[in-house]
Amino acid sequence: MSSADAVPEVHPATADGPASSGNAALSDEGSTPHPDAAAVKQTLHRYLQKHRAALLAKLDGLAERQARWPVTPTGTNVLGLVKHVAGVQAGYFGAVFGRPLPDAPAWLDATDGSDMYAAADETLDDVVAFHHRSAAHADATIDALDLDARGTVPWWPEEHREVTLHRILVHMAYETARHAGHADIVREMLDGLAGDGDGNLAEKTTEEWAAWRDHLADIAERAGLRELHA
Repeated sequence: MSSADAVPEVHPATADGPASSGNAALSDEGSTPHPDAAAVKQTLHRYLQKHRAALLAKLDGLAERQARWPVTPTGTNVLGLVKHVAGVQAGYFGAVFGRPLPDAPAWLDATDGSDMYAAADETLDDVVAFHHRSAAHADATIDALDLDARGTVPWWPEEHREVTLHRILVHMAYETARHAGHADIVREMLDGLAGDGDGNLAEKTTEEWAAWRDHLADIAERAGLRELHA
């Protein structure tokens, strides 16, 4: 995809798509003034699972080339985001708590950016399978430990390395949501698929989305001209 490519037509993700498995109905967890640790852990875990599902859903329907295609100057691509999150998840819920992922791939400890793209000898299915394996291992750690279980993050500054499961659950929910958002934008740039079917995307026709974008572009142009003449 280049700057000369046409803007893809928007087609919102459906409510019954892959992401919907992470969009569990609101529950009463966390609604009490002083929830117990089990309820807090359940809430954090559910949000992590929601964002995982939203991220993986961005691969649905993509061919190998599309899934790998870099759409930003720094090479951001959907498959690379899924691989990166899977690797980060394996580290934070694995080695940090003395529960390293068995048979971890060599790239897991690499610092050359190889976690941000699928290599030529890796397939889309390979990356998705590793993400599922990483998630299952993380879930086992979450289930086995209490929120105040202690761990050590060796790649963090020394004064911040000592952590709890609570801290890591918050960190990984944030990390996964951040990259799911990246993937959402990358996917929209590739073929126009937008949102995750949770009802937060405005309902517009293709023509209405085109008019909306033109409206925003017009505002940007006029703001730029006003700045030039200020």
